[in-house]
Amino acid sequence: MRKSNALRGLMACSALVAAAESALAADWGDHSGVTIEAKLIGGQQYEGLYGRIADWEAATGAKVEIISKKSHFEIDKEIKSDMAAGTTNWCVGSNHSSFAPQYEGLYADLNDLVPADVVAEFVQGNIGASTVGGELLMLPRAQFDVSVLYYLKSNYEDADKAAAFKAEYGYDLAVPETWEQVKDQSIFFADPPNFYGTQYAGKDEAIVGRFYEMVVAEGGNYLDENKKPIFNSDAGQRALQWFVDLYEAKAVPAGTTSYVWDDLGQGFASGTVALNLDWPGWAGFFNDPDSSKAAGNVGVAVQPMGSVTRTGWSGHHGFSVTNDCANKEAAASLAMFLTSEESQLAESAGGSLPTRTAVWEANVAAAKAGDDPFRAEALAAFAEGAKYAFAVPPIPEWGESTNIVFPELQAAIVGDKTVKEALDDAAEAVDELMRESGYY
Repeated sequence: MRKSNALRGLMACSALVAAAESALAADWGDHSGVTIEAKLIGGQQYEGLYGRIADWEAATGAKVEIISKKSHFEIDKEIKSDMAAGTTNWCVGSNHSSFAPQYEGLYADLNDLVPADVVAEFVQGNIGASTVGGELLMLPRAQFDVSVLYYLKSNYEDADKAAAFKAEYGYDLAVPETWEQVKDQSIFFADPPNFYGTQYAGKDEAIVGRFYEMVVAEGGNYLDENKKPIFNSDAGQRALQWFVDLYEAKAVPAGTTSYVWDDLGQGFASGTVALNLDWPGWAGFFNDPDSSKAAGNVGVAVQPMGSVTRTGWSGHHGFSVTNDCANKEAAASLAMFLTSEESQLAESAGGSLPTRTAVWEANVAAAKAGDDPFRAEALAAFAEGAKYAFAVPPIPEWGESTNIVFPELQAAIVGDKTVKEALDDAAEAVDELMRESGYY
């Protein structure tokens, strides 16, 4: 992918890169002869950073062997299998704020391995979300996640479409402000199998997270203060009905119930999807003509409103060091390198959001310089969207609960159960899980 104007702007706005390069060896230590085994998240928006590992190897004398690179859902399953088998002597693992509470005992407290002045350079809200039971379990990378709305601008520049839409729906066609408007427009724009109004992740934690944020936007919640499931409320039923209605109208691809993040990214980049709620790491990809047929036709807007508030499921990715690693200092050095100012400048140039204060400031300065209008538009949308961000319940059972809930959501979407039946069945099963876990 070509070096973007945004990246040049970031470099121009900051002396961080030169400083980091000049002090590379001193910063990361001498770890000659050490091999660090790593299990890392894969996928288009994550893998560009890994090209920098060779620089760390050159600076430290160590080697990195990536022994697994998969989606986070698959990595999560693999890590849990390792924990059950007692095979956790690899050293560095990709982690996520939504998953971290599940891995009790696996990861080292980075407060013991990372200098306090380095920890202080991160956005402290991200550090707080990386801390479980007082232990800092991961260093955040430049992948703070909250989703906003990407859209094809040409749909709002067509006078005939605007007239037809107003005649059918009774209001002006404009970038949607509410999720009801997203549904209306998605049905209107859809021309299956050639073109779809929208799409959504349809399995694993991905569909549960999307459902969860829609429940919150409708005024409900996933669990109450006692950790009892309450997502089968009226708000939950309205939220799930939104997904069902789009599927029944064929406004989403038929395969959407098997989609996760890369499927959605490639789908919008194909230019055959009108509206797409998605993460910041895709921004550069979507507007790059080398990777996207939608390039030059992409708009970015703050995520729409539900009945009560905007959606805002959020979290962030990071890197952790296992307690069983034989070379924790070298592993922590690699984690610090991959989350350093230089690394976050490079990674966030692709559109993802940083987790270091100085890099946020550099991004804002570059946007204000006006050398990349699309980057400025995207950053403004994500800055506004972040005001509505909220995390998943910080409990070890979150992941297990999503494994219970997602098949029930799918059953309602494809019509095997009614919305109420699916949510009541899911809530009953999650209630049993919470009881067995000792919450009440």
